[in-house]
Amino acid sequence: MSVAFFGGTFDPPHRGHLGVARAAAQAFDLGTIFFAPVGNQPLKPGQTTTSFEDRLAMVALACEECQPEDTGKHTARFVPSAIDAPQPGGRPNYTVDTLDRFRREMPGEQLYCLVGADSFLSLRQWREPGRLLALAEWIVVSRPGHSLSDLSPLGLTQQQRQRVHLIETAHFDISSTWLRERLAAGDSARDLLPESVARYIRDHGLYRMSSSAGE
Repeated sequence: MSVAFFGGTFDPPHRGHLGVARAAAQAFDLGTIFFAPVGNQPLKPGQTTTSFEDRLAMVALACEECQPEDTGKHTARFVPSAIDAPQPGGRPNYTVDTLDRFRREMPGEQLYCLVGADSFLSLRQWREPGRLLALAEWIVVSRPGHSLSDLSPLGLTQQQRQRVHLIETAHFDISSTWLRERLAAGDSARDLLPESVARYIRDHGLYRMSSSAGE
């Protein structure tokens, strides 16, 4: 079976995240996609505006509400995961460590890492990029303003390039920064959020004093 790790801040999880996951599931016949909020993103330290517990709770609600429709064929499951929970002492969460743990816990599975083009194009800033490409195959989804037509700046070998799969037909132009600004202004943003997530945000008073942090 093929499984995918889908990491990110998910602050909050929105319909764009779910659309990306559905596109990847359909294109690669994925069995399970693990939505994993990150505890401490090393490239964007201190930029989450809500707790890990709140973000994981919202991811769980989004996964429960927005499972892909059962078409009678093999259908992916969306599953919340705490595998990237905050580290002791506030240490950064490195994707290479998380993928290594996935590989050890599911040695028989075909492992993918699902990312947006904006994140993947900064791969050389990540810890151990060569090992990242060896631990998993990568599904890279297009984002507005981030072209996937030329990956040469990443310096990938031919073998590494074969482990990178592009989805350039899925376009979900939702900025988490802009979404948080709407929520901070009192807008429910129900057009961009699963209903259960919008209700959780309202009931817990999240984002009302949010600053426009990075995605």
